[in-house]
This record gives sequence, C-alpha cells and structure tokens, in this order.
Amino acid sequence: MSAYWIAHVTVHDPAAYAGYQALAPKAFAKFGAEFLARGGASETLEGPVLQRHVVIRFPDLARARACFYSREYQEARACRDGACEAHVVIVEGASDPSS
Repeated sequence: MSAYWIAHVTVHDPAAYAGYQALAPKAFAKFGAEFLARGGASETLEGPVLQRHVVIRFPDLARARACFYSREYQEARACRDGACEAHVVIVEGASDPSS
C-alpha cells in the first residue's frame, strides 16, 4: 500500500535552502518516491497560511520511513537547517480509495 510524505515548508533563506534542493533528490530516487505536488498554486481554506506544500508518494510505508531516516536525506536535511520551517508527516494510503 502506498504511503505519502505531506510537507508544508516556509523558506526563509532561499540560498541556503538550495543546498537541500540539490541533495534531496538522490534520497527520493533511491526509495522510489514520486512527487504528486511540489509548490505550485495553493489556497489556504483553514489554518495558518503556509508558503509551500509538497506531497510525495512512496511504494509503501517502510520505504517512506527509510527515506526520511536515510543518510542521503539526513545530509540534505542538515543543509536546510535555519533556512526554513518545515512540517513533515508520513501517512499510509487508504486501502480503499473511496473511503
């Protein structure tokens, strides 16, 4: 069953954040990630306004977790320290898409 990273990111220092953007794709490729939404137009209907929204699909929950804790992703994540505010959750997909 697919699993998803759902991330909300507000970038404060685009130059420093670029280091993360340069390294993170290696981790995502290694664990079979597919970007479903990355930035783009958005509209906040409830809650705080956040700058950037990302949805990434993984083949399963184990690979979604493994990607986050991987050496490759943690190196990328270290590059963005202080450059942004990020909220990331991993959620397992529904077994029945109609539920």
